[in-house]
Amino acid sequence: MTTLHNASGVHPVLGVDAGTATLRQADHLIHDLVDRLDLPPGTIACTHLIRTAERRGTAVSLALPNAEAAEAAWRRLTGLEEPYVGVVLGERGYGAQGAARTAATEHEHRTGGRAVVYSGVERLTGTVTVADVLALTAIDRITVVGAPPADGDGPDPATPVLTRDHVRPEWQDGRLTLALVPAAGGALAPFEVPNPTPCCADHV
Repeated sequence: MTTLHNASGVHPVLGVDAGTATLRQADHLIHDLVDRLDLPPGTIACTHLIRTAERRGTAVSLALPNAEAAEAAWRRLTGLEEPYVGVVLGERGYGAQGAARTAATEHEHRTGGRAVVYSGVERLTGTVTVADVLALTAIDRITVVGAPPADGDGPDPATPVLTRDHVRPEWQDGRLTLALVPAAGGALAPFEVPNPTPCCADHV
């Protein structure tokens, strides 16, 4: 498998809380940040659900390919005219940092986070195969909801995947995992349908 993210898991992660409430808003925020911060190839950007007494909604995390890129993103982000609720990078931070730090920690440890931007996402349009998904993107593993594989290797590599131009894998047990469900004609499709985030159809 060819993946473009840092397989060691050691990479700087920015956590950002902009006060977004929904996944749709968080997806839009990610694409806005990717453009405004001029984030480099290899960035993995995720949404995170926040459910605490202080904050209920969503935050985002941005894993940069190296420390230099992270520093550049930090400077641009903290220099924007409209301040965010909270931002963290390592031990640094400003504002209400709780949700931003939760997002960054989940991404750093790869225990949570729904990836919106990742290496190869632009290739996931129309119909592709399971093999294409694993070979051409940062996705490490594919599962089929309700149908655990007998051999532990996932679905047949030749199986068609109807992407619907909306593919959102999640960090699970240290691996970027895409959950699929059976679709018509023996194909598979992402578990998450695009309806919750129609505003981002132009970005992927």
